[in-house]
Amino acid sequence: MTNRLLLHLLFGLVCVSGALHAPPASAVPMINDPKGFQNLAWGTVLKGRTDVVPSRTGPHITEYRSATGPAIFAGAEMTSILLLSVDDQFARVTIRYQGEQTHAQVMRFLETQFGPLERIPGQMARGLNQQYNWRGPETEINVTYQANTERGFIFIDSRTLAPRFNDHITDSAE
Repeated sequence: MTNRLLLHLLFGLVCVSGALHAPPASAVPMINDPKGFQNLAWGTVLKGRTDVVPSRTGPHITEYRSATGPAIFAGAEMTSILLLSVDDQFARVTIRYQGEQTHAQVMRFLETQFGPLERIPGQMARGLNQQYNWRGPETEINVTYQANTERGFIFIDSRTLAPRFNDHITDSAE
């Protein structure tokens, strides 16, 4: 069970690093830092809550899914929304979605909520791998969109707690 969780986390890291083939994206300063996700503050203990259920557990990292209905973000249904805690503290949200229209809706929502992206002349706004970042005092949001498969990934991280995931990834991921 722990091996699966580590592999899942490594997959997320691979997805983010896969975006490195795109031109470097600098983080846009975030307006309205959410300090968590959908009324859950960073550091909240998710264990024992009735609105989420654990889907994978390990000695330090636990992954939760909503127990209250479909995965909705930015007014659209997502493929999945996972809440991750490290040492019982809520630290990361991983969202997966599919489709160009959903991607456009997600981007409109994020730019409205957290600030417009900087459009630099010559910067690639479209391409096979697109990456967008917002960075606030407590939260960082990273969006990676793979245009050829129309798959999107959103990572919403606590800037202080999410780095602790690295402490629990072994060299061999076994």
